[in-house]
Amino acid sequence: MASLAEYFEQHRYKPKYEFMARVTGMYGKIRWIGSVGNDTVISEVRGPELHIHLDLPLKVDNRYTNMLICTHKGVTRLTNFDDNPSTKEKKKR
Repeated sequence: MASLAEYFEQHRYKPKYEFMARVTGMYGKIRWIGSVGNDTVISEVRGPELHIHLDLPLKVDNRYTNMLICTHKGVTRLTNFDDNPSTKEKKKR
């Protein structure tokens, strides 16, 4: 091993989402949209986590929150906000 910098470059966690990437997902039956604040591994037992800053508050256990901490499962990158067919029909008129 040449240096610690090379060791950590090979063995550290590589994030899937960059800072402030737009993402979407579901919490129960509610669709949410937000921005990634942090994509890191805090605990090897829990694995990688995303800290997501929500655009609109979400009611969780009778409390409103603007932030979610979740895993990568069920979170997708928001590529196009205008995928709703009803929005496309309105634009044609």
